[in-house]
Amino acid sequence: MNRFITLTFFLTLTLLLSSCCREELLNLTDARERVKQYYEGGQYDKELDEIVFDAKTKFSTIEVKQNSAVIFDIDDTALLNYEASKRMGFGYVKNMVDEWVSGAEVPAIPRVKDLYDFLLNKNVKIIFLTGRFSDEYDYTYQNLINEGFAIFDTLIVRRPEEQKLPAVEFKSNVRTALTQQGYEIIGNVGDQWTDLDGPHSGIRIKIPNYLYQTK
Repeated sequence: MNRFITLTFFLTLTLLLSSCCREELLNLTDARERVKQYYEGGQYDKELDEIVFDAKTKFSTIEVKQNSAVIFDIDDTALLNYEASKRMGFGYVKNMVDEWVSGAEVPAIPRVKDLYDFLLNKNVKIIFLTGRFSDEYDYTYQNLINEGFAIFDTLIVRRPEEQKLPAVEFKSNVRTALTQQGYEIIGNVGDQWTDLDGPHSGIRIKIPNYLYQTK
């Protein structure tokens, strides 16, 4: 095999390998449409049905004590931001997000509300733990009340000195502090793994979210 044939063979093989191994990117318009179909076509609700059914089964096996608690995240766990995301083209526009949150009318996720009611009926204490900031506390509190999450032990938001902490560190620190205060955390419900990872999580219930990921 001469040098030209050898070089041609090498280049052809390199192109074939790079082509077959290259990650295929999805067109942004197609990706948005797939996300829209997932949320509006019934697949999101179907997946949630299965997750909540499994969660109830797991929590039914737990002995509930006087200090047993389950922690709920808020954004896209208790309250759904899908409509705001769709208006932003599934991107992020800060002033639109701020207006959405301050309106205190973010709708509840019915299946998560059902899990919340199930746990209340078992005399489990409910704690809401969110990455929202302290200046959003009043809006968030009112929004929860408006959407039927009226009974809970406490609502915890980020303090100013915690704003730059990674989500998993912030939430782990809070769960550790709650445990030191006497709570027995038997479960943790969130849409991000950063809501669930770390110590004192108990049963981890992952709510689907195909809108964004947090770190």
